[in-house]
Amino acid sequence: QKWLMQAQVSPQAWQFCWALLSPDKVPEIQYFGASALHTKISRYWSDIPTDQYESLKTQLFSQIACFSSGSKMVLTRLCVALASLALNTMPEAWPGAVAEMVRVFQEEGGGVDGRARCLALLELRLPQYRKGQVRGALGREWGSVCPLLQQLLRRADSPGAVKARVLRCLSSWVLLDVPLNESEGLVHDCFSALPDPELFDTAVEAIVNAISQPDSQRYVNTLLKLVPQVLALQEQLREAVQNGDMETCHGICRIAVTLGENHSRTLLEQVDHWQSFLALVNMIMFCTGIPGHYPVNETTSSLTLTFWYTLQDEIMSFESDKQAVYLQVYRPVYFQLVDVLLHKAQFPSDQEYASWSSDEKEQFRIYRVDISDTLMYVYEMLGAELLSNLYDKLGRLLTNAEQPTSWQHTEALLYGFQSIAETIDVNYSDVIPGLIGLIPRININNVQLADTVMFTIGALAEWLADHPVMLSSVLPLVLQALGNPDLSVSSVSTLKKICRECKYDLPPYATNIVAVSQEVLIKQIHKTSQCMWLMQALGFLLSALPVEDILRNLHSLITPYIQQLEKLADETPNPSNKLAIIHILGLLSNLFTTLDISKQDDESADGSAPPVKTAPPPPGPNPVVVVLQQVFALIQTVLSKWLNDSQVVEAVCAIFEKSVKTLLHEFAPMVSQLSEMLGQMYSTIPQASALDLTRQMVHIFASETDHFPPIKALFELVTSVTLSIFQQGRGSSRGGTVNTTELLPHCSDVPPLARVVQEEGKLLVQAVLEGIGGGASRSLMDQFAEVLFSLNKHCFSLLAVWLKEALQPPGFPSSRVTAEQKDNFSQQILRERVNKRRVKDIVKEFTLLCRGLHGTEYAAEY
Repeated sequence: QKWLMQAQVSPQAWQFCWALLSPDKVPEIQYFGASALHTKISRYWSDIPTDQYESLKTQLFSQIACFSSGSKMVLTRLCVALASLALNTMPEAWPGAVAEMVRVFQEEGGGVDGRARCLALLELRLPQYRKGQVRGALGREWGSVCPLLQQLLRRADSPGAVKARVLRCLSSWVLLDVPLNESEGLVHDCFSALPDPELFDTAVEAIVNAISQPDSQRYVNTLLKLVPQVLALQEQLREAVQNGDMETCHGICRIAVTLGENHSRTLLEQVDHWQSFLALVNMIMFCTGIPGHYPVNETTSSLTLTFWYTLQDEIMSFESDKQAVYLQVYRPVYFQLVDVLLHKAQFPSDQEYASWSSDEKEQFRIYRVDISDTLMYVYEMLGAELLSNLYDKLGRLLTNAEQPTSWQHTEALLYGFQSIAETIDVNYSDVIPGLIGLIPRININNVQLADTVMFTIGALAEWLADHPVMLSSVLPLVLQALGNPDLSVSSVSTLKKICRECKYDLPPYATNIVAVSQEVLIKQIHKTSQCMWLMQALGFLLSALPVEDILRNLHSLITPYIQQLEKLADETPNPSNKLAIIHILGLLSNLFTTLDISKQDDESADGSAPPVKTAPPPPGPNPVVVVLQQVFALIQTVLSKWLNDSQVVEAVCAIFEKSVKTLLHEFAPMVSQLSEMLGQMYSTIPQASALDLTRQMVHIFASETDHFPPIKALFELVTSVTLSIFQQGRGSSRGGTVNTTELLPHCSDVPPLARVVQEEGKLLVQAVLEGIGGGASRSLMDQFAEVLFSLNKHCFSLLAVWLKEALQPPGFPSSRVTAEQKDNFSQQILRERVNKRRVKDIVKEFTLLCRGLHGTEYAAEY
């Protein structure tokens, strides 16, 4: 196989492919010859001298004539080769290619079969790089192709296979921006082909392609003629639904949605035809509400969701007086849509749901998220009336004693509420108090319903912060749910939201919340990530308490873990106690992420931006610092045992990093202890997490004179260790570069830092150049570029000298680069003080030269 593939692309293929096509060879050999020919024309076109184009074309035509009654497999391959030739020579060398092919084929092959081969030929995809010129040339050839396609589609004796080819061919041609009014007759023929099951899929594809061309909205009259044709498919659609024929439902729905989605503006503006467009909208509504549960008994409804966005956008974009008219017609439609969507969002019966595969359950979950997004969007159009509407329905369901309601119905209505409340400010809504009042009346006898109740309460956390009196009616439900492992995600995330939004109203409930949380943590009900969330929730909760209460709660909360950690620290390191250590360290760092006793804007929870302090902290040491000082010796013991394990080191660093980020300058009492520990850690076994923490410390404390000595000592130590790593070309150079780029901006305002850079900078530049020259993995080049960029920005005059001196020795950083290339490289680098992307490109280019890879295929993948 390998040898044959090589033969196909060899220069000799031009000669042997014709020999292999001779009539005395078996079809398999002839096929190989035709394939070799196609490969040469499509991939090695530049090898063919222009004066041979004509003879190649003639030879191909005559071979196709010979094979028109021979092997179809070989014939198709030859057609494909001819089409490739046409695409390569249009429009310059062979301007009327398509018309000529149509003519020759109709003469040569005679009968339907020859035409069918012609269609195979026209199905080719265009190579990307010539698309612009060739598309234009092909578009102009539509006049030759259209009559042929119509003739083949309309002939009663055309075989199904030929008609399917025609439809596929049409699909390809309309993508060349053939004007819709010029393909109108053929699109009409496609509708006529839809009742034929053999042609259904290809006809749908052709119709969809034709009406979704960007240009097609210019042809309003053609579009107006299409609407009744689409509406006429409703009978076929209903039959398909009754027979459970999902493919047909899907296809017809695609046509209706494509017309509605691409042309809703145009069709809305044709006010004389408003009823037929409304009929189309109702047909799409039928598809949205198609019976059955997605994705098990139907897969069609999900296709329609984007249509509802599009229609709403168009209606809302009209000027106000026109908009009012449209809203009168379409608001009722959208209220109906909400009912349909909530019906579709309902879970099946417990028994049926239990029979679904995990993949089906996941698809249904995603489908519900899409419905949720749609409802949130529709709220913009329907406003507060939508919430009242949902509330009335829920109230009727929960207070109707005669008719027992299914949990699915209640769950779907609550899900609708939650979808809207999650992203839209519902603080002004007058139905929320009523809703909160209804929640305790729900008979929660099912996991899915309980989950939705939790998420609904979570979505209303901001509202609860403004109406704290209502906390007492929902908090007990949340605390009760915490004990149920099946409700782990929903109950913990809801508690976290309440603790974050309502922390100043929670002190009366704090003892209870801490007690329940401790109990579920000890019982190990929740998975790791939920335990971490729970700790964050407690951090928020404790932040609002008086300092002595915080310390008391922290003590009872943390003591069991500290005792466990002491025990683990004595054991010989092994994989299972490693996991336990990382878990405990994680719990502490998550607690310290959110425990902040200063009043502040709560933007810091995700750590994306340093918080803005808005009030002075209470007097006395910060509770987090008190705890950290108590456990510091224990953490050092753990470290001494696990110093060569990057995950444990990372978990230790995370505790301090989260605390530094949250406490900022209140972390001060720990600076000297931590700096010393970091220095020991990094000089024994350098790890990236220690560098990140050093960066954080420098960032916050470098400008404070009191804390400067320990920070300075740490920085000098870390820099010298990092430089020695660079010189050995070790793997953590990625971390080293990050650290260096972070510190260089402080050169001018931190004198000791400037001194270190002046003394060690040349070494740093040499180490970076050595890495670029081939001493380090190519994946690190972006990091090296960052260092050069940073040096150029902050120490320009020094860098110019260092580059010149470092690149002076012949053969450095690689024997493959000339003095001229090195000079060019340093000039390019020194020129770029703004565009970091460009510096990265310059470094990549230079490293390829240094490695002898420049211009290779291997480099192209890079």
